Amino acid sequence: MPWTLPHVYWESFFAETTSFFGSPRQVEAYRPNDTACHGRFGVTSRTAPVFGAGGHAYVYLCYGLHMMLNVVADKEGAGAAVLIRSCAPVSGFDVIQQRRGLKTEKPILLTGPGKVGQALGLSTEWSNHPLYTAGGLELLDGPEPENILVGPRVGIQYASPEHVNALWRFAIAGTPWISAPKNTLRPAL
Repeated sequence: MPWTLPHVYWESFFAETTSFFGSPRQVEAYRPNDTACHGRFGVTSRTAPVFGAGGHAYVYLCYGLHMMLNVVADKEGAGAAVLIRSCAPVSGFDVIQQRRGLKTEKPILLTGPGKVGQALGLSTEWSNHPLYTAGGLELLDGPEPENILVGPRVGIQYASPEHVNALWRFAIAGTPWISAPKNTLRPAL
């Protein structure tokens, strides 16, 4: 089965209509029984969405600062998700710049999961939102990447060594829209 990264389409219907497309460039996988996965302690009010049906959003607040977007990635009850670590903007630079408070087109805009969440204007209210239906936040089919990089995930030192060292971080090679640390990524075999 080919590995693809979808495009993220965001449309907000608050005060005024704004929308932009972003194309994920880097993701991290979190599997059931993974000591870095939020589902490792079972279902709680915070983690319930990660145990939902695949294709839905799991949005959580990280360190009281950043909203993180995950795509639930297994059958209902499994507790697996994919974190969107970075995106390349396709359109809607003005919306992204306004939400990020930066007037630049450089990769700093969307290279980091907190930056992606801020640019999307996310809140935890988006958890459980179906990402396969039009309206609000939607994943669209994207092209199959030619070259994929793999590496260990970021910021999970609390997990068991086997999970800290697992190569479950995936990025598209040749793009500047990848968050640090870049030196831990290498071509997939």
